[in-house]
Amino acid sequence: MLDRKMKRRSLLLGLSAGLIGLGIPKSFASSSIARELPGERFLSMTSLHTNESCEVCFWKDGQFQEKEVKQLDSLLRDFRRNEATDMDKALYMQMALLQERLGGNVKFDIISGYRSPATNEMLRSKSGGVAKKSFHMTGQAIDLRVQGHDLAKVHRAALELKLGGVGYYPRSGFIHLDTARVRNWRGS
Repeated sequence: MLDRKMKRRSLLLGLSAGLIGLGIPKSFASSSIARELPGERFLSMTSLHTNESCEVCFWKDGQFQEKEVKQLDSLLRDFRRNEATDMDKALYMQMALLQERLGGNVKFDIISGYRSPATNEMLRSKSGGVAKKSFHMTGQAIDLRVQGHDLAKVHRAALELKLGGVGYYPRSGFIHLDTARVRNWRGS
């Protein structure tokens, strides 16, 4: 129950900040966003590890579209163990706002979404760059790049949203987004 309340709070706070950043009046952003965010939100993504793709309308008429959200959750599963989780819906909204910031419909290449604790520990044993308490394990993080967009530009756009953590990994060719507190760092 507490986890669900934290996810909802993260969603509402993140959406408020993002809407304000996009020039939407604070009075709108601080109201009941779940009912009042207008329009539709689409995401198009491909998992680079499974080569699976989906393009869905995950938000319509002020509501998350549960069937489509489940498609996204499945695509972002831990492919090593074939385990999925309910990803933080605020992460999907954060990606949609990033997409808008980049100028419209984009296709996200996904490097990593959900990671089971076992997978995270295996990756940690092979690399010093994997956090012990990674937000990937709670469905609050994603590593991605955007087809046709310079990584530095995507990084700047993600920072401008001020919606959570943003990691920049130029040598590895991706950025990390999460729905935790606003912070940023540079990796390899």
